[in-house]
Amino acid sequence: MLAKRIIPCLDVKSGRVVKGINFEGLRDAGDPVELAAMYERQGADEIVFLDIAASIEERDTLVDLVSRTSASVFIPFTVGGGVRSAEDVGRVLVAGADKVSVNTAALDDPDLISRGAEAYGSQCIVVAIDAKRGDNKGWEVYSHGGRRPTGRDAVEWAREAVDRGAGELLVTSIDSDGTQAGYDVELLAALAEWAPIPIIASGGAGSLDDFRQALQDGGADAALAASVFHYGTYTVGDVKGYLAERGVPVRPVG
Repeated sequence: MLAKRIIPCLDVKSGRVVKGINFEGLRDAGDPVELAAMYERQGADEIVFLDIAASIEERDTLVDLVSRTSASVFIPFTVGGGVRSAEDVGRVLVAGADKVSVNTAALDDPDLISRGAEAYGSQCIVVAIDAKRGDNKGWEVYSHGGRRPTGRDAVEWAREAVDRGAGELLVTSIDSDGTQAGYDVELLAALAEWAPIPIIASGGAGSLDDFRQALQDGGADAALAASVFHYGTYTVGDVKGYLAERGVPVRPVG
């Protein structure tokens, strides 16, 4: 059985790591380069670096910051934010990323997923899906850092992303983001029951058992978190120890 991954997320704005609730009310959480190195020492399986203002401000990803961050870690490293073309994907990979996450630009131009996968391989292309519960028991996809409703159903968009060559899905519940009230396990399960590629759960981690629920009950392949790590509630080792004791396969720390 493949080990489940624990992934700290670095949401970056103006060169600093920030964290909010429901994508709003951002607070400073530290320097991205220092935090990335610290999480590697704690036993993180990967790091995700999201330039959360790039799409809103209509600018490219902060490639220099990507380079400095990637130079400090030796575990897989995913970068997203401001990626609008296959050429952008290439620039981010050259800067040191192992994978590139696309979100708003892929919604505007779904063929971006196909072009990126064809040029660099599906394993490099992560499609991020920011979803919010709708009135009809489904989930609507939002773009531009969770600010703009798209009218797209999250499950249908995930299927299209897979068909176009996505290698992984990073699924964030806007309702749960930053609340520390738990992942949206129902959303994760709705995707995991059919998805042939890995799913990363995001949004809502607050307790150690939230991680277990996302990975066991929700069927996710990885659990991403920010607040509980940035503000010292838990270390990566704490999470992995808890999961291992409950039969969830994880890579050992150290």
